[in-house]
Amino acid sequence: MRMQERTRSGMAREATGGTIRLERPDQPEVLALIDELDAYQKPLYPPECHYGADVSVLLAPEVAFAVIRGEEGAALGCGAVWCGAEFGELKRIFVKPECRGKGAARAVLSFLEEQARARGCAVVMLETGIHQHEAIALYQRAGYDFCPPFGDYREDPHSVFMRKPL
Repeated sequence: MRMQERTRSGMAREATGGTIRLERPDQPEVLALIDELDAYQKPLYPPECHYGADVSVLLAPEVAFAVIRGEEGAALGCGAVWCGAEFGELKRIFVKPECRGKGAARAVLSFLEEQARARGCAVVMLETGIHQHEAIALYQRAGYDFCPPFGDYREDPHSVFMRKPL
């Protein structure tokens, strides 16, 4: 995968088939990605076990929201990292099904880890659902280990919690 970094304020990564950069999550094309993620996840879990961040949360200054766009400029995937005092938390990572298996999700994940590191996070945490087998495998390949619930999360039979030191 060919990559190029720029300054933090304009940080972008050129990846095979597209570019990842920080963008606003409230763009119509990005909202459609988030809706597609919700449409996939919501039927898999009870409503009380859905922990997806609302777009208003993704607009907060402590959140880095990234979008990967194809060579033609279409949004192919997205993800966020919320950077708190004790850890960073990955949220809303999603890549369109037709773009999977080509390195896009791994590139978004790596980009978000770099954003967390640049913002002072020493560790990144995440919660995902037990039925997200491909996502869990991606995180494991990227060096994430299983861990107990963190932050405001509680034990949930539908959740998997993972962490990675940066």
